[in-house]
Amino acid sequence: KRCIALLPKTRRKSRRSKPESNHEEMFQSASKTWRHRASFTILLTSLGLTQITAFSTSPTSQLRPSPLLAIQTLASSSKTLTSAASSSSSSSSALTMSSTDTESWAKLQSAASATAVGAALDAESDARKNGTGAPFVQNKLRLFGSEERPKLTLYRDHAGWCPYCQKTMLLIEEKQIPINIELVPMRSYGDKPQSFLQMVPSGLLPALLVETSDGRKQVITESQVIMELLDQWHPVEDGFRQMMPNESDAKGMQRYNELARLERELFSWWCTLIFRPESRGAGGFFGKMMGSEDTGMSVAMQGFLDCLSKVDDALASTSGPWFFDFADYPTMIDFIFVSHVERMLASCAFWKGLNLRSEKYRRQFPGLNAWLDAFEKRECYLAFKSDYYTHVKDIPPQYGPGYDGGFDNDRIEHQKSITGRDGKSWTLPLDFDDALQPLYRGPPLPLCVLKAAGIVGDNGIVGGEGTSYEKADPVKMAEASRNMAGWKLAGNGQNVSVFFCVDGALFVTLTIVRMYNHC
Repeated sequence: KRCIALLPKTRRKSRRSKPESNHEEMFQSASKTWRHRASFTILLTSLGLTQITAFSTSPTSQLRPSPLLAIQTLASSSKTLTSAASSSSSSSSALTMSSTDTESWAKLQSAASATAVGAALDAESDARKNGTGAPFVQNKLRLFGSEERPKLTLYRDHAGWCPYCQKTMLLIEEKQIPINIELVPMRSYGDKPQSFLQMVPSGLLPALLVETSDGRKQVITESQVIMELLDQWHPVEDGFRQMMPNESDAKGMQRYNELARLERELFSWWCTLIFRPESRGAGGFFGKMMGSEDTGMSVAMQGFLDCLSKVDDALASTSGPWFFDFADYPTMIDFIFVSHVERMLASCAFWKGLNLRSEKYRRQFPGLNAWLDAFEKRECYLAFKSDYYTHVKDIPPQYGPGYDGGFDNDRIEHQKSITGRDGKSWTLPLDFDDALQPLYRGPPLPLCVLKAAGIVGDNGIVGGEGTSYEKADPVKMAEASRNMAGWKLAGNGQNVSVFFCVDGALFVTLTIVRMYNHC
């Protein structure tokens, strides 16, 4: 319903009309009227196509850097599937997506699975169903070697939009807590099931259902409470990772509490900067009277950057990339910060022209950027990380509209890049990397795919975690990406066919048909 509601009205009226015969004319007409990129994103999401980008971090992770990459990747992946499928079927029927022939989809799926990458993804998919395998945004069970059925169930958002669900999942993955997971829509994109509302009348996510040994059940809400309880219930003495300073460590607990307050201060400045119109700083005649210089920055911008400097200082004060030195992995306070900092990066670039990952700000905030670099080398973080386009579309329904401001020239440039209006970021042939959202500072594909394709990381290990892939073989990377894209599309074939029966989706249908036939 959301997809149809967003379609241009002229196309909606023709849902029941007989299709025109001139497909090229229809394509051109639809191209002109299809201006709302959010419509396109939601359509692709409903198909699962947002999960097959060449640069995704897991078989169904969010897009990096744009939804259109999913479609663009298909143009290349179809060549691989055509070659594999041609030995058992005619070339004219194997890749023409004008029917719901399940046999042809099955052949494509078989061809995709016959590749080394496809076989690795099949094995990974089976492992996830059994509660093992790699971190994944839609996992329903995590066992981490436990042979018992978990008595904990986490209810989190289905699409991976919620920052509070994200930080909770990061704790679970890094601490390796056995748990059941149920996916529930957020209010911003769906209705919550009545069964969930009966259990959690407020509808808050995340929510933790605890089953006691005597069969009683209790529901806990609020991410911070859930995270602290999970940490207490799974202590170091039982083999779990330490996530907070010891209670006997007065200085450590004081630092933790100070950092928690700093995170709230940073969040407050971010909300002021993004979700309110900017006002100029103390410049001009009044500023000179007060002894201030006109920096060209708003009060909100200056306050946000000053607060970021405090965060950077806190990170620079430790010997490693994290907020605490007692572990060589991220801990509780790192998760509390990163879920919102991730959204700050996207929103500041899009609405304020502030690219905090640029060389300029890498020099200004070295601790912050080293911390982000370390996160982007960890598989569990990449499994839940979203791209800038997704965030600038999912932030307004949750927080309200963002206001344009900041550095106008950079803002306009970044907005065009993120939305594909720059004529290159969403246009074939694609650049190997993305200047605004570099893809190779960590594993750009699932580790199982990198291993199957024999892609060597910058540390010399095939398909390894904890390293960048900036020096990896671009030819192998492109081939692995095409194979993964084809595997994902073929595995979702029947849903694609059913959805394309809706005449309102004609633009997307013809786009893919034209690219398949052209290839």
